[in-house]
Amino acid sequence: MVDARERFVTSGPLRIWTEQVGDPERPAVLMIMGQAAQSVMCPDALVERLLQRGVQVIRFDHRDTGRSSVVDFDVHPYTIGDMARDCLAVLDGHGLASAHIAGASLGGVIAQWLAVHAPDRVRSLTVMSSTPMGHDPSPARARAQAGQPADPDDLPPPAPEFLAHVAAGLPRGVESDVALFRVFNGPVRPFDEPAARAQLELALSRATDPAAAANHERAAYRDDPSLLASLTSITAPTSIVHGDCDPLLPLAHGEAVAAAIPGAVLHIVPGMGHVMTSPGLPEEVADVIRL
Repeated sequence: MVDARERFVTSGPLRIWTEQVGDPERPAVLMIMGQAAQSVMCPDALVERLLQRGVQVIRFDHRDTGRSSVVDFDVHPYTIGDMARDCLAVLDGHGLASAHIAGASLGGVIAQWLAVHAPDRVRSLTVMSSTPMGHDPSPARARAQAGQPADPDDLPPPAPEFLAHVAAGLPRGVESDVALFRVFNGPVRPFDEPAARAQLELALSRATDPAAAANHERAAYRDDPSLLASLTSITAPTSIVHGDCDPLLPLAHGEAVAAAIPGAVLHIVPGMGHVMTSPGLPEEVADVIRL
């Protein structure tokens, strides 16, 4: 990766690790990864394609991941809104009044939060493989795991393959994570297992406390009234990118986000699952990120 510069920024008492790639005079894209995901889960190929489109790219480690600060959640519990404020701190730390915001999975929820609560900081919004802000998927998942019929108001639960992986209770580690990513990849596009393994091994090697990333799930289930704000207030040009083979958040989740945001454009990526672990897919996604 050319012209990559590492920097820590502060978010309250926390230190957030960041990486800026490309010409700092160009418009910036802030990439926000998902639950328990470090900056390195944003593929280099996606970053390189964005650079070719004429922007700089900023990746960062969420709190409790990678090289960023580890939080004692029992003493200092936090919310998704607090994680979104870390993103604002990243922009501040790089001297950016605004940026193109692109978030994947939980990062897509955080991106929605920014577009609602900090609209002046959001030049454009891309929500990838995500679900509407404020939506709680746990009841639908619980009904699916119990073999109960779906509620008509539910967005669809994860695919049986994902629920079976969770039920197997495999110990956390690179091997179980590779198995999870194989499920996340979906059944249609080829799964680049060597690349996924290398990505996961890198993440493990640079994590200050690998177990701390589990705090993101705890944060996701904490009450946060800021998540209940209407998406209809979003004014940033918006694109929704979602695979039609997503085993965690089926396509209806992306369709619901697109329906809730005025003027949003939905890009359905054929054969895409929940991760970008298929050859050529990072570049394909980079091409539809809103700039």
